[in-house]
Amino acid sequence: MPDPAPILDVRGFTKSYHTTIAVADLSFSLHPGEILALVGPNGAGKTTTMRCIAGVIPPTQGQIFVGGFDVRAKPVDAKKRLAYVPDDPHLFDALTVREHLAFFAGAYEVDAWEPKADALLDRFEMRDHADKYASDLSRGMRQKAAVCAALLHNPTLIMLDEPLTGLDPRGIRTMKQIIRERANAGAGIIISSHLLALVEDLCASLLILSQGRLVFRGDVAQARQAYAAQSDASLEDVFFSATEGPAPTPAPPTTPTQAGAE
Repeated sequence: MPDPAPILDVRGFTKSYHTTIAVADLSFSLHPGEILALVGPNGAGKTTTMRCIAGVIPPTQGQIFVGGFDVRAKPVDAKKRLAYVPDDPHLFDALTVREHLAFFAGAYEVDAWEPKADALLDRFEMRDHADKYASDLSRGMRQKAAVCAALLHNPTLIMLDEPLTGLDPRGIRTMKQIIRERANAGAGIIISSHLLALVEDLCASLLILSQGRLVFRGDVAQARQAYAAQSDASLEDVFFSATEGPAPTPAPPTTPTQAGAE
């Protein structure tokens, strides 16, 4: 059977700020069921890449397609299919958690949203906090509320920037479970995190950026083969070799690993 169409297709993406190039000529795709780790040092261009994919800021050059829709030419169609939770989600202080969910349900035209919202709140143990204002929530609760709102419209592309920030152990376990469930249901997921243990636990494939340029795109086994002397080397060893050592010959492209086959 032919490979399914990519959920995300990034072609020659470049983002510059005046004379500073944040990301240069980046191309990659993401397929249904794939959990991709977007990793790199601070300033590598990870957040800029996700913000451009989400349509928050425009690319300087190149094209980005979400579900087949050009993010610049068809922004509404593209954004209906994605969810982006930044490292520090900005909620409306004057709205309660439930009012946030109602707002997102209206913006994304989600029918019969209340049972879906309640199910998400229950998963994150947020039902008792549903009527609290965002200004009264802890950092971890704000993270949970933002994720609940982002998942309400059942996006096919989910981008999470440091998704475990502020979460307690139960919240971390729930977040990991939901990520796997959404991938198994066919969503494509991008996780950007400096927690390499999280990356190794969840992600079958890697995209490594350094100084705004693509260093590696492939699966974890290929990364170890390209950057580590031993096949059982830690992902930390691979990361430092990829971002600080000499650039090796790029690994050949592979068919993305599907979540259900992990």
